Amino acid sequence: MEFILYLGIIIAATKIAGHLSVRIGQPAVLGEIIAGIVLGPAVLGVLHADESFLHYFSEIGVLLLMFLAGLETDLDQLKRNWKPAFAVAIGGILLPFVGGYSAAVLFGFEQKYALFFGILFCATSVSISVQVLKEMNKLGSREGTTILGAAVVDDVLVVILLAVMMSVLGTGSDISLGLLIGKKAIFFVAVLLAGWLLVPPLMKRLGSLRVTEAAIGFALVICFGFAYFAESMGMAGIIGAFAAGIAISQTPLVHDVEHKLEPIAYGIFVPVFFASIGLNVTFEGLGSQIGFVVAITIIAILTKLIGGGLGAKLTGFDTRSALAVGSGMISRGEVALIIAAAGLEASLLEEKYFTAVIIMVIVTTLITPPVLKWTFSRQAENHRIESR
Repeated sequence: MEFILYLGIIIAATKIAGHLSVRIGQPAVLGEIIAGIVLGPAVLGVLHADESFLHYFSEIGVLLLMFLAGLETDLDQLKRNWKPAFAVAIGGILLPFVGGYSAAVLFGFEQKYALFFGILFCATSVSISVQVLKEMNKLGSREGTTILGAAVVDDVLVVILLAVMMSVLGTGSDISLGLLIGKKAIFFVAVLLAGWLLVPPLMKRLGSLRVTEAAIGFALVICFGFAYFAESMGMAGIIGAFAAGIAISQTPLVHDVEHKLEPIAYGIFVPVFFASIGLNVTFEGLGSQIGFVVAITIIAILTKLIGGGLGAKLTGFDTRSALAVGSGMISRGEVALIIAAAGLEASLLEEKYFTAVIIMVIVTTLITPPVLKWTFSRQAENHRIESR
């Protein structure tokens, strides 16, 4: 029963830290991640990231977060912004790959390690940006939908690039590139058809069953089903959860599901997810790599900001809006953590650099909320000045 105590500590700590973060003008999510750092091995050592219940609760938390983002997404806006989203994703992959590869070469990495480092820098986790955009009521804006769309494209391209690299380097010779791309195509076709033809009538029929909260129950079944299907097709589960949210957003039950699911998600599961990111921070063996950590962190931040921002700028966004889009792509989050772990297992990332990579991932995740809020605030201020 010890996990119940830990769960209570996490919820209390994240809510208090989130409140304090808002009080000083920062997004609540920043305080929630810092609460995880304080509770984790980096400071107090009360909790550790390898607690099994934390893994499961955080997995559910990020899926629910992206599911709610899908429910709130303006599908027409998303369709209108597919070109900017694709351009942002391409810019957010090319520049980080060059930056990560170059940094690794400068620090004396062998070729295969440097190539993997480039791939690692390409990762984007939009879950942090989603929370900040929700807090600022910008999730449905042109910038918000572009960031979401770009993150989906980014996820697909990074997985393909990783598979190609593992095949070329001989650590994943059993991976067929054709099969990999085919599975991605099957995923998107199946999700599109299910969202259009299956989900609306299914929700209408099952949501009317005479049991307590039938609609929200089956909405969660669809969310988890889509997420599982995404994982089985080699995609991140958050993409499936996001797609499920968009599918249900086209039904009359969308507001009922959103209204009843938010208290569950933000009351229990989402705080554990944000805290779990902070719990990964540890400073063991980092003393001799401070310069390396600082260098790769700065490169990771700037390449995503500039690469994503340039893609937005070239497709019609003004400078401030492009900067806001680029800042929404900075966070590497859980996606980069998964890639780093895969690289370690495949001998593409040396163990002595693993902690440094984790610190880089955490810092990019920590810096995203304040930068994103600042860029949107400057954008709003600029619009007010122009309207006078």
